[in-house]
Amino acid sequence: MQTARIALRKHVAEGYRGLLAAETFLNGGGSGVPRGTLDLVRLRVSQINGCAFCVEMHSREAREAGETDRRLHTVTAWRETPYFTAAERAALALAEAATRIADNPEGVPQPVWDEAARHYDEPALASLVLAIAAINAWNRLNVATRTPAPEAA
Repeated sequence: MQTARIALRKHVAEGYRGLLAAETFLNGGGSGVPRGTLDLVRLRVSQINGCAFCVEMHSREAREAGETDRRLHTVTAWRETPYFTAAERAALALAEAATRIADNPEGVPQPVWDEAARHYDEPALASLVLAIAAINAWNRLNVATRTPAPEAA
């Protein structure tokens, strides 16, 4: 089994706790974004970033929370499937645009933002942006340090 290059929790414990605090807020129910949507966003961003640790963790957590295998298996092709609500589609589009920010001269295109704002009020939209930023941070930490996905149980 591959091991991580460095023990982040050991060397940057306070910063690590800060990221965990953001997750605690988001998962606590006060974000205004359904947990299932957050799970899908985290999974999709982790797929884009190639973070095996987060792909495994978020697909497992989503399944444990009742998410269907059909939706988990097709989140990579969410545009081509009928399995996602309009609000989930808006969140996934925002997540992809904010993750691939360098791919568009506008950053996040205004129509993508407007569609997300149509489905989420300002506090929920702010929480969604925080969730997207947080999972991108986790992905970058794990990919940079080569944190391995857990072995099969």
